[in-house]
Amino acid sequence: MANRLIHPRASQLLVAVAAAAMLAACGGDKGDKASQTAAKVNKEEITVHQINFVLQRQPGLKPEQAEAASRQVLERLVDQELAVQKGQELKLDRDPRVVQQIEAAKREIVARAYAERIGEGVAKPSSEDITKYYNDKPALFKERRIYSLQELQIEAKPEQFEAIRAKLAASKSLNEFAEYLKSAELRFNGNQAVRAAEQLPLASVDAISRMKDGDSMVSPSPAGLTVLFLVGSRSQPVDEARARPAIEAFLLNQRKAEAVQKDIKALRDSSKIEYVGKFAQPAPAAPVQPSASEAPAPAASGLDHDAISKGMGLK
Repeated sequence: MANRLIHPRASQLLVAVAAAAMLAACGGDKGDKASQTAAKVNKEEITVHQINFVLQRQPGLKPEQAEAASRQVLERLVDQELAVQKGQELKLDRDPRVVQQIEAAKREIVARAYAERIGEGVAKPSSEDITKYYNDKPALFKERRIYSLQELQIEAKPEQFEAIRAKLAASKSLNEFAEYLKSAELRFNGNQAVRAAEQLPLASVDAISRMKDGDSMVSPSPAGLTVLFLVGSRSQPVDEARARPAIEAFLLNQRKAEAVQKDIKALRDSSKIEYVGKFAQPAPAAPVQPSASEAPAPAASGLDHDAISKGMGLK
């Protein structure tokens, strides 16, 4: 019964504290810790190191804001420590689900530290590399546009695709096409948004850049078809000087990811990996992916995190 009464936020709190504790335990002796005490909560201490660790994870913090921010962080750590102490009193730290989450957090932290260590040895892109990327991606820079997009996610069966495509080609407007979908009793959802080129998935930027105002793009989706309309666009190019910092960061991150993948492959090749049970059986065939000409269009009104992270992120 006690296990079922555990609140999810309590377990998340314990995971966060455990992660912070693992990183904070890397340095300093007892005397140093005593001199760095910021507060005492019952018998436990909160140190300046813990406060600084939280502050380091808040990019853009100005020096004049540090004092006020450190006090706010301390108060949050006090609340957190009180919650942890109460959780330990209730033996939540022994609950199998909490133990599992703490172990998962530990594994993630160690794996991330490994990836960062590998990335430290990657060379920064040269000036020539940056210039080449700038010239190779005109849709992101020289010919950059701001797009006004409308999207329809249509639930349909494969045998209905041809009729839908034909009606789309014959429709004079989005409203006319939407009325057809209603009359055909085809369920669909619509959304719209304004997106700059760098906010689109890199795999879709070139295809969308070739569209003219009023054009549409059709691509398969898990539920049927996705129709993307380019309502309008305006040119807003970015010169190389402005683009260089973003390109450098993008290429460096790309190289770090490639270095980690290469190292992981080497580790796999040199390790004994044995799959057991159902995982020892061959994996089922993957679904057929659409061709490059029918690459899935981005969600116009709310690109997911993965899609945004693949964009250039220019501001």
